[in-house]
Amino acid sequence: MSVVGCCINNQLETDDQQSQLTSSQALEPETHNEPSEKIHLIAVGGSIMHNLALALHRRGAQVTGSDDEIFEPAKGRLAAAGLLPDQEGWDAASITPDLDAVIVGMHARPDNPELLRAQELGLKIYSFPEYIYEASRDKQRIVIGGSHGKTSITACILHVLRYHGRKFDFAVGAQLAGFDLMVQLTDDAPIIIIEGDEYLSSPVDRRPKFHLYQHHIGVISGISWDHINVFPTEENYREQFRIFADMTPKAGVLIYDKDDEQTQLIAVPTNPDVTYIGYGPHENVIRDGRTFLLNKKDEEVAIQVFGEHNLRNISAAKEVCKQLGIKGKDFFKAIASFPGAARRLELVKEGSTSVVYKDFAHAPSKLKATATALKKQFPQRRLVACLELHTFSSLNPAFLPQYAHCFDAPDVAVVYFNPHVLEHKRLPPLPAATVAEAFQRPDIKVITDSAELAAFLREQEWANANLLLMSSGTFDGMNLTTLATEITG
Repeated sequence: MSVVGCCINNQLETDDQQSQLTSSQALEPETHNEPSEKIHLIAVGGSIMHNLALALHRRGAQVTGSDDEIFEPAKGRLAAAGLLPDQEGWDAASITPDLDAVIVGMHARPDNPELLRAQELGLKIYSFPEYIYEASRDKQRIVIGGSHGKTSITACILHVLRYHGRKFDFAVGAQLAGFDLMVQLTDDAPIIIIEGDEYLSSPVDRRPKFHLYQHHIGVISGISWDHINVFPTEENYREQFRIFADMTPKAGVLIYDKDDEQTQLIAVPTNPDVTYIGYGPHENVIRDGRTFLLNKKDEEVAIQVFGEHNLRNISAAKEVCKQLGIKGKDFFKAIASFPGAARRLELVKEGSTSVVYKDFAHAPSKLKATATALKKQFPQRRLVACLELHTFSSLNPAFLPQYAHCFDAPDVAVVYFNPHVLEHKRLPPLPAATVAEAFQRPDIKVITDSAELAAFLREQEWANANLLLMSSGTFDGMNLTTLATEITG
């Protein structure tokens, strides 16, 4: 039964030279003697889809693709690999009987002519998660799930494994420092680390992605209602994580945030054949804006990330790495050089008395965690924080009350949204007063014009003050680097 139907219906540590592999060395293409697969990707221009296309090409497959619009960086990257379609649009003639597989992305619609042709020919049709599972059937699968933190946890695990020269494959939803692709599929890696998104798999497969990977080791970093357009109630959303938890197999491991109230409801140790491991924030101290982890000997390990949510992410990654044979001392050795995931509390610019960070945060729990983290890291500095409402859920009046008191940490709180985005998403107009009321903060400022937003930020007093910009969008193309340079200068 479809989910929506249910819903509404070692290489152990090597020497230092090996542990510092460059990304190109670490991702060297394999040599294949067998006839190469012929694979077509529908909606190849998507972020994860074009990375899959590049990974398959690197593996030796004959790859073609199509899309009705392809933007940078996907366009340039596909072109450089010789995979950019000759023209944009869909063409049923490109679906031929000799194709070994057709992979369809979420951007395609159920009536896509290429998809219909593939169905007519009886070809093997996969969603992205289905194909990743098929490509990793013989590997140990580690799936990182949760409403927040999964990209950072996945990135941390990959960093530690690569530092110690381990062989692994991966599929992650963001570009990571030191990795030139977001997907890697090889024949010889014994494990694969997968960021397990709870969103739908494809236009014709309405199951959450992380249900399809069939994990051996699963992580739930926390549960906070999201994707209201697919999961209309909090209970319905939580149920998807319960299904994921229950899918943990005999002799499998489920690692979960033991302090998250919603996770506690579903990560209950009920299966005697499963190992349940709860985690909390790693022990630490903060001095002069720097965070230090404490190991068992109370020795301090300086790290490049901060905030309680990141300390929880590190704990989750440490538990996974322990299951994969990485000892504690080796984990600490690697974690010191972990830069964090892109757009996750990413430093834009630093000055003598101010810093500017950007973050992918948009859901209520992410917003609260990120703003609180920056305020605690620099308690003596004033914090100005700006959130862009950009997702379907965040712009939906029915969901907005979830933001109540999630933006209390900053000294100055600003919410921005573009009314044209509402039109594009076919949502009704959203009064600024409705947004302000939802946050339950009387002094919150709501702005709907990007020029006005930029002017407001430039007018602030930036001596001994920090700026945090949070969005899954771009603030309508605002040049954040230029703004940050002015602020910190």
